[in-house]
Amino acid sequence: MKSDLPPLNSLVAFEATARWQSFTRAAEELGVSQGAVSRQVKLLEEFLGMTLFKRSKPLLALTDAGQQYYDAISLPLSRIADATSEVRSRPQERLTIVTTNALAAFWLLPRFSRYQEEKDQDVRILAVDSIDELDEIDFDLGIYYCRTPPSAYRATPLFEERVFPVCSPSFLETHPAISDPVRLAETTLLDLDSQEDWIGWQDWFASSEITNWGQRTITLNSYPLVIQAALNGQGVALAWQTLVDDYLDSGLLVTPTDQSLATQSRFYLLEPAVPDPGRRDMIQDLSSWLLNETGI
Repeated sequence: MKSDLPPLNSLVAFEATARWQSFTRAAEELGVSQGAVSRQVKLLEEFLGMTLFKRSKPLLALTDAGQQYYDAISLPLSRIADATSEVRSRPQERLTIVTTNALAAFWLLPRFSRYQEEKDQDVRILAVDSIDELDEIDFDLGIYYCRTPPSAYRATPLFEERVFPVCSPSFLETHPAISDPVRLAETTLLDLDSQEDWIGWQDWFASSEITNWGQRTITLNSYPLVIQAALNGQGVALAWQTLVDDYLDSGLLVTPTDQSLATQSRFYLLEPAVPDPGRRDMIQDLSSWLLNETGI
C-alpha cells in the first residue's frame, strides 16, 4: 500500500493549487516559493503519469483527470487537517504531584525547573500538608514524611532525615551562648504546630536530656513560615537537612550547635496501588526523575 502513496509534499501542493487555481496563491498559503509549488505538482504528475493542470497563462485549470483526482483527495486531506488541529489544540495530559507545603517550597520547586527543561510534560504540584487527606485527592505521585507509609499506596523510601537547630547568622551573632543546648532552651524557639509525624522541640531536647525549655516560643502552623521567621532573625527553628540544605550552603541559615537528631520517620514516594494504565509510562518517567534527584 505504501508504494502507491504519492510524495505527500506534492499532494499538499497539488491540493492547494487546485483549490486556489493558482500556483502563486498556493505558495503564499504554504509559505514556500511559487517555483517550489510548481515543482511539487510536476513531481506528482510524473508519479501519476498524467497531466493534472492545463497551463495557459494567466489561467490555470484542472484537466478532467486532475478534477477527478482533486475530488478524491481533498476530503481525506481536509479530515487529516481537522484531526491534526484537534490534537494540537487538545490540552496536554497533566500529571499531579501532591506533597507538603514544606517539601514543595524547599525541595521540589527549586529542582523542578530542570525537569521542565528536560521534559515536555505538564505537571501540577498540589500542596496538602496532611497525609490523611490523600484518599480524597486524585494524584499520580506523592512525597510525604512519615513513620509508616499508608498501606493503600506503593511506597518507595527516599531519604532519611536528621533534625537540628538553625537560625540566621545575625541571630547567632547576638546570641552566641545558644551553642550550648541548655542556653538554647532559654532563647526564642520557632515551633511548628502540626499533627503529622514531624519531630518537634520536645523530641530534640529530650535527646539532650533537657526538660526545661519552651519559656519563649513563637508557634506557627506552616513549616515555610517557621523557616521564614528563622531567616528574619526571629528565633531558632528545627530544620530537616533535605529541606534547608540550600539555605545552609548559601549561608542564609547557620547551625548554632553540632547536635542533631536522627528521625525514625523518612520521606517516601507514594503512588496509587493501581495507577491509570494509560498514564503508566508518563508516571514512571516522572517517578524515575524524582528518584534520580534524590540520588537513588
